[in-house]
Amino acid sequence: MKFLDQAKIYIRSGTGGGGCISFRREKYIAFGGPNGGDGGAGGNVWVEAASDLNTLIDYRYRQHFKAETGTHGMGRDRTGKAGEDVTLKVPVGTQIFDADDDTLLVDMTEEGQRVMLAQGGNGGWGNARFKTPTNQAPRRANPGEDGEERWLWLRLKLIADAGLVGLPNAGKSTFLSAVTAANPKTAAYPFTTLRPHLGVVDLGPTSRFIMADIPGLIEGASDGAGLGHKFLGHVERCSALLHLVDGTQDDPVAAYKTIRAELAAYDDDLADKEEILVLTKIDAMNDEQIEDVSKALKKASGVAPRAISAVSGKGTTALLTDVFKMVDARREAEKAEKFAAENPEIVNAPWSP
Repeated sequence: MKFLDQAKIYIRSGTGGGGCISFRREKYIAFGGPNGGDGGAGGNVWVEAASDLNTLIDYRYRQHFKAETGTHGMGRDRTGKAGEDVTLKVPVGTQIFDADDDTLLVDMTEEGQRVMLAQGGNGGWGNARFKTPTNQAPRRANPGEDGEERWLWLRLKLIADAGLVGLPNAGKSTFLSAVTAANPKTAAYPFTTLRPHLGVVDLGPTSRFIMADIPGLIEGASDGAGLGHKFLGHVERCSALLHLVDGTQDDPVAAYKTIRAELAAYDDDLADKEEILVLTKIDAMNDEQIEDVSKALKKASGVAPRAISAVSGKGTTALLTDVFKMVDARREAEKAEKFAAENPEIVNAPWSP
């Protein structure tokens, strides 16, 4: 399955059915009067978040979605049938923007979340609605209201707890494949990862979190070089960033500074996100080299890097344990915020013994 994280679609809700002009005409029934029914309402357009989807590829081959028009009213006071709704299924984490690609309309962050994007038009009144003592034979009915139509942008931001960033060939895919069941492509050349990959880190029955491998950034990514900033939105929701630096390259400090500059160019909030600096590929380095590179990175970043080898597994368990602590703290904070939002009367109640 191809990965697609952005799509433009057109939606239109259904037009309401027109009201009916009809009069009761039956044998032996005098002064039958108007009996035109109302038109049915047009169908709505809904969006629903589904956990079994992880790409917007369905919206590459079909971009137009139109709900059904309501059926017209009929005689004998029969109301027309309402039009069928249209429901768009999107992955959890999808953001929906207006046509300007800047105005956020809704953020689908929870499984089963359902939001109306376009409401169908009301059905028109039949002539039975207009009868009065002074107008006993009205010959008028309303047409159905028009539905709503608009262009929308769908933008997927994967729901991950921790994100891997770094230059191409920093060892991100190797690390992800070593600590999860994910199987991203790995090779001895840059840009082997062309789309984000997700994996579940399992440290125990109650200690699991999702890790995302983001394709490598290079200098000038903010200006479109390489893959640009195309996939950085997928780590905006992460509790922590794991910044991987290849210890075997010529200038690890320059590599670190390059990624930090590109994160800041993309979004200041992302650059300020809690980060763990990781020195990778130590299985190909001797102790003296590891010490020298670690000191240089500490001087540049202000924190000591975590030295690991995804191939041998050295240092990975302790690193993942610390990452989970950060993720768990974020989860607890979000639970507390949600509880406070849903129960303000409890949170704001004065304390009493």
